[in-house]
Amino acid sequence: MKRHPRVTASEAAHRYALRVYYEDTDAGGVVYHANYLRFAERARTEAMRGAGASHAAMTQETGLIFVVCRAEVDYLAPAHVDDSLIVLTRPHSVRAAQVVIEQSIVRADAPDRALAELRIDLACIRAADGRPARIPPRWRDALAGTSGE
Repeated sequence: MKRHPRVTASEAAHRYALRVYYEDTDAGGVVYHANYLRFAERARTEAMRGAGASHAAMTQETGLIFVVCRAEVDYLAPAHVDDSLIVLTRPHSVRAAQVVIEQSIVRADAPDRALAELRIDLACIRAADGRPARIPPRWRDALAGTSGE
């Protein structure tokens, strides 16, 4: 059985811009902790789409999906209502059936200071039965070089 070599992330990161709305915050106007996961999910989806390998196409063409099997989040500073944020997404490693993604959420006006840092482990599975599956080459290549605007 041929093993895929581990792919290490480059410095390039996909950038996804968003605005914090009132609905994203708690009673104090601070972004609710779970919403950082929502922001990161949107950014991963757009990164894949931007790389020419959308999640929807993978499901339609191969019957495979990605599922989150682990999520680590470090909350470093709060974001507030009306803040303009950028989610930076870069691959950490890509293996035969699993990918690790690193993401940082920063303010657009202070991109050197992370508000949250995430590490998301995704497993590729068959939608029909939930069994692990190899990541198809098109998506593996896109994940290994996720970049774009």
